[in-house]
Amino acid sequence: MNDSSSGNGANGSNGAGRREGPDFAEIRKIIADFPAPDVDAVLQTRAREATLTKPPGALGRLEEITEWVAMWQGRTPPNVTHARVAVFAGNHGVAARGVSAMPSAVTGPLVPNINAGGAAINQLTELADADLRVYEMALDEPTADFTQGPALSEEDAARAIAYGMMSVEAGVELMAFGEMGIGNTTSAAALCHALYGGAAADWVGPGTGVTGDAFAAKVAAVEAGVAANADLLGDPLQVLRALGGHEIAAIAGGIIAARLAGVPVLLDGYTCTAAAAVLHAVDEHAIDHCMVGHLSAEPAHRALCEKLDKVPLLALAMRLGEGSGAALAIQVVRAALACHTGMATFESAGVSGKAN
Repeated sequence: MNDSSSGNGANGSNGAGRREGPDFAEIRKIIADFPAPDVDAVLQTRAREATLTKPPGALGRLEEITEWVAMWQGRTPPNVTHARVAVFAGNHGVAARGVSAMPSAVTGPLVPNINAGGAAINQLTELADADLRVYEMALDEPTADFTQGPALSEEDAARAIAYGMMSVEAGVELMAFGEMGIGNTTSAAALCHALYGGAAADWVGPGTGVTGDAFAAKVAAVEAGVAANADLLGDPLQVLRALGGHEIAAIAGGIIAARLAGVPVLLDGYTCTAAAAVLHAVDEHAIDHCMVGHLSAEPAHRALCEKLDKVPLLALAMRLGEGSGAALAIQVVRAALACHTGMATFESAGVSGKAN
């Protein structure tokens, strides 16, 4: 099911004067009215789990995953026949400050490489039996440099959220979100610094491999960005548009749409989790339908996961982006569901008495 395709996202200047999708007020209302988890589906799943030929709890987090999928799909048995990896690509104006080891021009050529099947995410998606969609978000028009003011207008941020919502289509039963774009870990660090405080250096990591003066420039850019947008930091959605990017806003939109559609979500690394953190800041239950696919090598990702009370499924020291860790985690989800639906019960196996 490895079917990669790309699309061009709406951007600010090309979309000036157009009204597309919800504005921030409508987005807040959507989040406030999010559907609740299906408790009955969890109870039914738990009841079957207790009959399977194994000691109670012997499959550890695989049992938790099964309940999570049932809870948010609202059905038993839970099942994933159609998984999708959605990767959003965007560029950041702050990259001009030398915060990355690579220039923004690198992002564009990487998209055709994915479309040609040559990236790591292609291999991981194919192994996961998932389809792959890559969405280009105004790569020729980076966000504004957030050290000088907001990265995006409210209209552009809302439009990017609405665009991301379109990635969750009918028939998809599990979404894995990822991103790519030079400067996005600087943006993620600024978002986290704005949402959680502390020192800017607490949230900054090497990203593409910066050290020395480039690392210092990255820390300084995060500090300057939060200071320059201080008047917007009381509202998480305003934080998103002040310090985020097209692709980060689109991931937030995808997470919103997945909740509305009853689709559980796997998050990729630091930047993707930072997009989810914005929604968590709006409502602490807004990302209950999300699991973190892997713990990134970016140092602050661990701290962010702790803030969100999320324990990543994998820890393989990956820092590629592209949705690679989330795609790999799809196989863990499939393994959990296979055990739940395929294992015999004590009764069907003719085993007298459950194991202790």
